[in-house]
Amino acid sequence: MQKHGFASKRNVLPYQTPRLRDHYVLGKKLGQGQFGTTYLCTHKVTGKLYACKSIPKRKLLCQEDYDDVWREIQIMHHLSEHPNVVQIQGTYEDSVFVHLVMELCAGGELFDRIIQKGHYSEKEAAKLIKTIVGVVEACHSLGVMHRDLKPENFLFDTPGEDAQMKATDFGLSVFHKPGQAFHDVVGSPYYVAPEVLCKQYGPEVDVWSAGVILYILLSGVPPFWAETEAGIFRQILNGDLDFVSEPWPSISENAKELVKKMLDRDPKKRISAHEVLCNPWIVDDIAPDKPLDSAVLTRLKLFSAMNKLKKMALRVIAERLSEEEIGGLKELFKMIDTDNSGTITFEELKAGLKSVGSNLMESEIKSLMEAVGRLSLSLS
Repeated sequence: MQKHGFASKRNVLPYQTPRLRDHYVLGKKLGQGQFGTTYLCTHKVTGKLYACKSIPKRKLLCQEDYDDVWREIQIMHHLSEHPNVVQIQGTYEDSVFVHLVMELCAGGELFDRIIQKGHYSEKEAAKLIKTIVGVVEACHSLGVMHRDLKPENFLFDTPGEDAQMKATDFGLSVFHKPGQAFHDVVGSPYYVAPEVLCKQYGPEVDVWSAGVILYILLSGVPPFWAETEAGIFRQILNGDLDFVSEPWPSISENAKELVKKMLDRDPKKRISAHEVLCNPWIVDDIAPDKPLDSAVLTRLKLFSAMNKLKKMALRVIAERLSEEEIGGLKELFKMIDTDNSGTITFEELKAGLKSVGSNLMESEIKSLMEAVGRLSLSLS
């Protein structure tokens, strides 16, 4: 990492900004990312609600980190005309923080929305993947590679029926030129393309990640799965795609063909974002509207809950949770308590966390259970 000349540069933005607090009032915490924390914020004049991602500059350890934040801001401005990309409202910087004020997406995450609605079919999945790949195509046409496509990064703007889905996190996105190769391993284990693991890749990685999301949307589980991160990576590099287990026999051939084309291990043969959008399963409205097997929703619910829990577990270990977050943790425990016994055993929790590639120590899992507090949880 280049540390050269770092001390002399104290600002991320190449221009002066007004003070955030002169224009907005910060409210409750909405989420926690690798660098920043997102808060609800209210515009003082209009009373309109936004989301504000605040990045403490003490976490930016070198020039490269400063450049990354500035790049994220530029890319968001670059894509701001797209209806399915979260709008950036303004950026503010003081001596301690960089703040990104963005439109508020109050309609929840992709998987939560599907689980909530209950009715779910291939037609629905086709609509969702069309939006996701539409964002990928827009990125690629503007010379941007997203590099971290995953369901948690897609939120709905409102709780209403007619809500728009929006891509939210461009923290790992980069500008790329045709033919330029990238070498750094970034992304999230389930969604990362094989060529990323081989440290030689281009924008095709985004189509792979979208293909993984489509596989999960249709079956409720990721295509490449193991109990450890290293195991997941081995599967991504060598594993077979399973189209034999339920619910695949009852899924249309057109859907399976599209998944195969998006998950081609050879990036040169892999279908492009534009080609995905021209695929008959997406364009010709041939995706069946009959409800998918109910097991798909059950698995999706479990996969989503376990991933949330894994994130929260890491936070429990790192810091105390707020009352509100402990409330959320209780909800997650309820979701994982599939037999509705009202208790979750230590073993059940351990098995569940292991299933999403979480290598937590027993003591850490115990502290997670303790964080839920006096909820009738039996530590077996």
